[in-house]
Formats: sequence, structure tokens, C-alpha cells
Amino acid sequence: MNTMHQTLTVALDERSYPIHIGCGLLGRAELWRPHLNPKMGAVVITNTTVAPLYLDKVLATLAELGCPAFSVVLPDGEEYKSWETLNTVFDALLENRCERGTTLIALGGGVIGDLVGFAAACYQRGAPFIQVPTTLLSQVDSSVGGKTAINHPLGKNMIGAFYQPKLVLADLDTLDTLPPREMAAGMSEVIKYGLIRDPAFFSWLEQQAAGLMHRDKALLAQAVYQSCAHKAEVVARDEREAGERALLNLGHTFGHAIETGMGYGSWLHGEAVAAGTVMAALLSEQLGWLDQAAIERIKALFRRVGLPVDGPWLAATPLATAQRYLELMRHDKKVSAGILRLVLLQGIGQAVVSADANDAAILQAVQAGLAVAPSVLSVPPTQI
Repeated sequence: MNTMHQTLTVALDERSYPIHIGCGLLGRAELWRPHLNPKMGAVVITNTTVAPLYLDKVLATLAELGCPAFSVVLPDGEEYKSWETLNTVFDALLENRCERGTTLIALGGGVIGDLVGFAAACYQRGAPFIQVPTTLLSQVDSSVGGKTAINHPLGKNMIGAFYQPKLVLADLDTLDTLPPREMAAGMSEVIKYGLIRDPAFFSWLEQQAAGLMHRDKALLAQAVYQSCAHKAEVVARDEREAGERALLNLGHTFGHAIETGMGYGSWLHGEAVAAGTVMAALLSEQLGWLDQAAIERIKALFRRVGLPVDGPWLAATPLATAQRYLELMRHDKKVSAGILRLVLLQGIGQAVVSADANDAAILQAVQAGLAVAPSVLSVPPTQI
């Protein structure tokens, strides 16, 4: 068994917690033990895709620790990141008489992690929870930092809480069963760290893209570790996104408009963020901050890992589509005092939060970043 193992800490004083990254970690009882209270039991919350693959392994580890546990298996998909699904979790917790000390374990990708984290934040005003991310995207981004949420028809992640886990256990072996489209989507968030704060990491990703997509474990370990190290450092300095943490949202305001406008689940989060990042880069070019060569490097890397670089049409014409994007973006959490603040690039590795772009410039950037043909309206990126 490959037992490579690295550990990082998210430094938040008494709420600090470890991120374990490596292979064969699901069965490593000693990594779980410090973060569980066997007397209070645990509940493993997962989905119909992940449960047949990894649920038994996690339940066996809990049994080895003498921690009684049961499972809740939810439908799989972004469209289930909703109030209705959240209530399904609460129903199970209450029916099984779970207490405030019962540990909630999120076994799955970003949807499961966000939803279970929000359930933990709310249940009896706060129950402990553990993140066991099984997708690349959740391992490098959503499982770390304590952002939890569900979606609303008018906007993605609009209802949630900052609530930190007790442990993040990123077992790289779970990536073996990840579909190629999900693997590509995860790379979007990995690339983001290079773009916002680490040009050397971006260059390394350009060189190693093929090996990463072939799931070379040594390369994946390095990519996940480096991504989590960036995230942990930023979260430790700005847990509640008062400043620097907002930079982690590069491409997300445009991307959330795609996800909301297309209907949750049509485009994967990482796909929407990739196309949204290109739009942010095009807007940065308009402001004179980014040159064409940098934009081409960004597009080339996204293409190399199988991600879209053109956004979908949301209406019958480019201008109407751009106006729909802008309307959806104005529902984003980055709106402050009615002003839309966007994460833009002053170079590869140099991101800023800016309110400098007016509506006309945003509309122009969206139109420049749209696919040539409106057929993208209803076709997922990998099927075009």
C-alpha cells in the first residue's frame, strides 16, 4: 500500500485543525482518533455515488475505534445542495437522537462537504464535523477553511455559515475512481492558486499537467499539498473574508452566474470557474493590467486539463446574455454597499479585489468570453 502522508495545520488558535494528505488514509484509525468522541457516536453523510466505494471503509475504521455510527446516503448532484436535502439530514439526526457531541462526517465532494458543514453549524447550534473529501476540487479547496452553504434559486452558496471542521482527511486513493470530467473540474481550483499568488506553481502546473491528469500520485500529492498550504495560510490570516481571502474567489463571480443561469448541475463548479476566470482575465486586459500573452497561457493550461475557456450563452444574443450574467453577478456575495467587487489579475500570480470595472466593461468582457455559437446554451462543456 502506498502510504505517502503529509500534514498541514490551519492555524486558528483553539480551533486549529490538521489537514492530512496522502494515500491509504481512510483506514488509518490513529488519524481519526484524536478528533472523535466515541461516547457520542458519529454519522457518516455521503451520496449515492461515493457510498458504494468508500462508506464501508469509513464505517469499519469507526468500528475499530469503538465509535458507534450510522450513515445517511443522499442523492448526488449540485441540484441537491438545497433546503430540502438539508432537512433530510436534520430528520436523520433527530430520528436517531443525535446529540450536540455527535460527530458529523462529510464523505464526498464539495456538495456533501458544504451541506454537511452547514448542517453541523446549525444542529443544536453547533456539532463537530470532519471533512473526508473524495474529489480533487474538494481536497484542494472546499473542504478547507470552513465555508459551508447551500444554494438558493437566485444565487449559489447564498445561505450558509463560517464553521470549521475538526479534521480534513484527503485520501488521494479516492481520486482513482473520480470521473475524468470531475478530475478536470478540480484542476480549475488548483490552477487558481497559481494565478492569484504563486507564479512558480502556475509554471509547474504547465509542465506537469499531463502527469497530473494521468493521476500520478506523487504529482497529485504535491499539487494538493501546495494548494492546501496556500488555502490554510490565507484562511489563518482572514478567516471570514474581510480582505485577503476574497482573492480565492478568482473567476467565481462570473462562474456562479454560469452555474445559476444554466441550472445547478449543468456545468460543474470547476468548469464554470475556468470560463469565469477567462472572463476575469479579459476584464483585467481591458483595465491594462494583463497582456494577451498571459491570457493565452491561462487558456492553454485550462484547455490542457480539459476545461472550457468559453462561457455559455444564457439568452438569444451576446448582449442579452452578457446582461443576464451581470444581473446574476449582482446577487453575488462579493457585492458590498451595492458595488460589485471582482477579483482581477495584474499579472500571473498577482490578484487584486477591484471595483474599478464599470458595467460596460463587464458586459464587454463577458461577450468576449462567450462561446462562438449559442448551442452551448444547453450542452455540458465535455459534450460540445
